[in-house]
Order: sequence, then C-alpha cells, then structure tokens
Amino acid sequence: MTLHYNLLDEPLIRTRLVADGQPRSFSLPGLFVALGQDAIRDFPALRPHQRHPWHAFLVQLAAIALHRAGRSELFDSEAAWKQALLDLTPEHPDGAAWCLIAPHDRPAFMQAPVPGGRIDGWKNTLRAADELDMLVTSKNHDLKAARMRCVEVDDWIMALISLQTQEGFLGAGNYGISRMNGGFASRPAIGVVPKGHWGQRWARDVRTLLIHRKSIVDQQGLKDTGGICLVWLQPWNGETSLPFGALDPWYVEICRRIRLVFRAEIPAAYAITTGSKVSRIDAKSRNGLTGDPWMPIDIVAEKALTINAEGFNYRLAAELLFGSKFSRPVAQTISADDGAHGLIVLTQGVTRGQGKTEGYHERRIPISPKVRQFMLQKHTDRLAKVASDRVSAISQIRSVLWTALAALFDKGSAKDKFSDSAKDKASDFSKPFEQAEDARFFIALNEEIESEQPGNERLQWLLSMADAAEAILKQAFTAGPQCGEQRYRAQAAALSRFHSGLRNPKTLPDLANHLRQRSIDKELP
Repeated sequence: MTLHYNLLDEPLIRTRLVADGQPRSFSLPGLFVALGQDAIRDFPALRPHQRHPWHAFLVQLAAIALHRAGRSELFDSEAAWKQALLDLTPEHPDGAAWCLIAPHDRPAFMQAPVPGGRIDGWKNTLRAADELDMLVTSKNHDLKAARMRCVEVDDWIMALISLQTQEGFLGAGNYGISRMNGGFASRPAIGVVPKGHWGQRWARDVRTLLIHRKSIVDQQGLKDTGGICLVWLQPWNGETSLPFGALDPWYVEICRRIRLVFRAEIPAAYAITTGSKVSRIDAKSRNGLTGDPWMPIDIVAEKALTINAEGFNYRLAAELLFGSKFSRPVAQTISADDGAHGLIVLTQGVTRGQGKTEGYHERRIPISPKVRQFMLQKHTDRLAKVASDRVSAISQIRSVLWTALAALFDKGSAKDKFSDSAKDKASDFSKPFEQAEDARFFIALNEEIESEQPGNERLQWLLSMADAAEAILKQAFTAGPQCGEQRYRAQAAALSRFHSGLRNPKTLPDLANHLRQRSIDKELP
C-alpha cells in the first residue's frame, strides 16, 4: 500500500484568510506559519463541536514540537516546522505517521499501527466523514447522520481529531478518552481569547503550555522528557493500555482503533473500525485529572468538570470565572501579554449521555478592563461577591414571578399550594425571564464593576429586571382564566403577589426600599 494524503507536504487543510476572506489551503507546517502571522480567519471544514478539539490539537502539537526542539519561540518557516514535526516521528522519516492512509502495520495520522497489519476481521465500514465523528444522533431529527459522503480530505481530518480526542464510552469495545471524568462525561474547555483571530489565540496558548510544562509534569506525574507524545505512533492490538505515567504532559491521544482505506475503483477514502477490550490509556481512576490545559477541576470532588444539558449557564459560568469551587486551567489564566482590551473567556463543550448527545454549548464572556485587572492580580473576591449577589437576585425575582404566575393559572388562589398544572405553566412562562438575564449577565456585571457608582448601577439593573418580569406576567394574562369575574380575580391576585413580593424587604432589600420610597414620593403633595 502506498502513502496517501501527507499533511506535511500537501495543502489539505482548507482555510479562509483574514485578508478579504480569500480561500487558501495549507499543509500542516504551512498552517503553523500562517497561524503565527494571525492570517487565518476560519476553517470551512470545521463543524461547531470540532472547534475545541481542533484548537487543542494544533496547540498541543506545536508545543510538543517546540519543546523537543529546545525552543520557546515559534518557527517562522514552513521547512523548520516540517522538520520539527518529522523529528517527533524518527522511525518514520518518510512521513507515514502524517499520512491519512498508510500500510496498516505502520502508523497513519491519528491511527495506531495494527500488529501484523491485517484488518480482515474488522467489520465496521464507515463511508461518510460525519459517520466517523463522535456525535450521537437520534432518528435523524436534529443533525442528520452520515450525510457527508462527497467530502474533502480535511473533513476526514477534522472527524478523526474530534473522535480520537473527545469521544466517550459508547458500548462494549468502544472506550473513551482519558481527558474526561468517566465514559459518559465530556471534555469541556475554558480559556482566554485575546483580541485577534485564530492565530492570536493559538500562539498565546502555545506559549502558555511551554511556560507551565514543568508544573503539570510534577502535578500529574508525567514525563518531562522521553514521554509518549503522539499516542497514535504506538502499535495497538486492542488488548493493552498505555500507563498514564509514560505520557508527555501534552500528549495527543487516540481512543479508537480506526484505519482509513483508499480504493481507486470507488474512488474515495473510507474508514474501517473495530473495538478494543480495554481503553487506550489506563487513566480511569484519575477522574479526568490529566493536566488538560483547558479543563476546570472540581477541587473538593477531585474530578474534571462535566457539563449537563444546560451547558455554561450564567450560574456555572460565574463560578468558573470567579468562584472557588473549581481550579482554573492554565489556559484560563490571564497574563499581561494578553492585552488590556478585547479579551473574552471562551467556554466550549459537548454534553454527552448514555447513547445520546445533549447539545453543543459555547459561550463567549467579555472581560472588561477592570475585571481583567482584578483577575490579573488574582483579586477575585469582589468579582465573586458581585457575581454571587447577581445570581441570587435573578433567582429571587424569578421566584416572585413564578409565584405570581402560579396564582394566575390557579385562578387567583390565595394559597401557596398550587395545582400541578398551574406550577407547570408557571415554570414554562418564567423561563424567558431567566434566559434573558442569562444572555446579559456578564455585560451587566461588567457595567457594575466599571461604574463609578456601582450601587446605582446595580439598582438600575434590579429595576430593569423587575420591569421585564412584570411584562412577562402581563403577557401571560392571555393564557390565564378568561371568563368574567374569574379573569379579573386571577389577574388582580397575580399582580398583588408580584408587587408585594418585590416590596418584601427579605427578598431584595435595596429594591424593596427604593420601590417603597418611590411610592411615598408619589403620594407627597
């Protein structure tokens, strides 16, 4: 079998350039040069859920190559990058390990060598790139499966990296990666994104990994020198696992036995897969504590973060940024070199479950100059207090709104024990309120931190929430009782509960005092 699709020599990776969005394809070394110049706008083959695996792969690979070369600065030529990548695979000077298709007893890109080279017994054939990818779809209702049959080579590249670096357990013989807390967990990521394009963030994270390499080695018990960095180079018969302690801190892993095949008579590439009796890396007991540069760790539980179907809602996002429950990964640590303006914190992740996917989640959180300064100086107590108070305030007003809605749908009941039907409707109608506050949470928080009068800024925010909640309540009148006296009683009871709840000093004292004073001022002659 000859070698096909060499990433080191062939321009297989499609991009669009920052300059006028012009299309241009690169080899892997050429892409590294372009990223170093921050010339890449995006990648046409990249699907949303593949964004972090692709970024992480490019960062880890570059950091490994630079470390092996004894450098701390990026190479500036394609030839230098190519040689550095070839130096990672000294037993394969012809570049077989960087080809999508190679003899099966040799490594191919993101594909482990098969001892003996025979795959006759491998039964599972996948002819579409997205069929190989890690998303689990249900009855083709949302995201259609196996639809990418007429594809470019980089569609297979992205699918391979996505599967091999973020897949979990999917039945007997299909084990997941080491960098997550359990087979049904996920590999979420959080990191700082400086102002610029793909290359700006890539270069920033490469530098971060090089700076923190020794601390991760000591922390996780990994090898500073001589560790396995490209797991796909190691032969795998499906019966043995690699010990975690034998790995490089920035190892690029694989979790499945896959070989890409090319048949001239079709002509097209397709994949053949088979199962394994064990996971590729023996790390189950670590609960996702692997030194992943983008993975938050639950300090008390000593396990990696797993996101649920709600994704990075404002409560979790505030905790990740400012709270004390999670230790922050190195990519989330702001440095002076990140610049003073245009910073965001990016959170990404796919929610996995037993035989299902519960959504791809991504959130971009703006970091204002003062917030940046607090985070840079590691003085996050004030930020944590402001965020916590705001989370509590949203919960309080939502509770007031929910009670008023329940009273409306229970025909103006004076009791707090509402019918199940009224409670369900109240929950449905109060969701838009919390969703709206979620969307503007960090923008409003930044405004309070930046304000010269934070107390007044917070009060205006509380008043705007109260107005939004009242508007939702009045909109719900059309879904409440509609006949005669019952209608007026239900609406009056709902409004009464809503306004009395807002004026209760035990709910939000600042808001209650302001509303009470406003009522007094109106009554004065």
